[in-house]
Amino acid sequence: MERRQRGVSAGLLLLLYQISQVGLQNIPSVTLGVLVLNIFLFLSPLKPLAEVCLSVHEAVHRKDWQRLLLSPFHHADDWHLYYNMLSMLWKGIMLERKLKSIWFAYIITVFSVLIGVVYMVLEVLLVIILDDPSYGMNCCVGFSGVLFALKVLNNHYNPGRVSSVFGLPISSNYACWVELVAIHLISPGTSFAGHLSGILVGLMYTMGPLKKIMRACAAGISFFTQPDRPRDYYSGYYGYYPDYQYRPPRSYFDYTGGLTEEEQLERAVLNSLNERGFGGGTHNNEQRPYGFWFPPENSEEDMRRRRLRRFDR
Repeated sequence: MERRQRGVSAGLLLLLYQISQVGLQNIPSVTLGVLVLNIFLFLSPLKPLAEVCLSVHEAVHRKDWQRLLLSPFHHADDWHLYYNMLSMLWKGIMLERKLKSIWFAYIITVFSVLIGVVYMVLEVLLVIILDDPSYGMNCCVGFSGVLFALKVLNNHYNPGRVSSVFGLPISSNYACWVELVAIHLISPGTSFAGHLSGILVGLMYTMGPLKKIMRACAAGISFFTQPDRPRDYYSGYYGYYPDYQYRPPRSYFDYTGGLTEEEQLERAVLNSLNERGFGGGTHNNEQRPYGFWFPPENSEEDMRRRRLRRFDR
């Protein structure tokens, strides 16, 4: 079968319209790159769908492992592309801004391959459990599995929300499971195992060891941004002021002069009285510095006398 190019169709036109409504400047770089890649491969696929779709028979038995990379980014028709990329548009905008572009691209890459691996494991299990070799021939294509994984991440980072699944309000904790069943009932031709693989990979990241493994693999690469790490309030200013040198804050002793809170309050009251001309203030109208003003040393004795007078009363 020869490679063929597809023309512009209704689903693609509607997708381009939705992207224009959002605005290219409002779409993060990795999300935009995924959209462009999928649209490009839809218009000019690298190979026919039969040669890029993923199945146990083709990938494992025939050793055609490139399907792990090709199958997520090819789509069966324009509406398949439209619904997947529209979902990617909104999920990508929310997740990429939270996780940062480098880490989000890392997630997309790992998820795209790992979901294919989990999909084939599920299909092999079905072959063994049901004793039906046809499951090894099932061939899936499209970005839906990655989108289900991203849905799990999005619900994890935004807990307590209510999602609308085909018009029904569903708690975000269960939305992906309800959507998995609903899509399979409405469109039986969709890959149930492919969508389930996405959910499982998403749970492996949010609740399992996948995130730690990815961090460990990326630890030696300096430009990776660690996800979920609280950002230091002042760290964003270093790029704007390259000459600024961070100085550690002065110790508490430097600010208080070694006084207790009670002594600080008493000094502040004395300073206020002295500035108003009461209790030993200066008579030559000299200016007082801002902050704590320490009276002459002989006033320490006055302070002790005042404290003793309180007990005599």
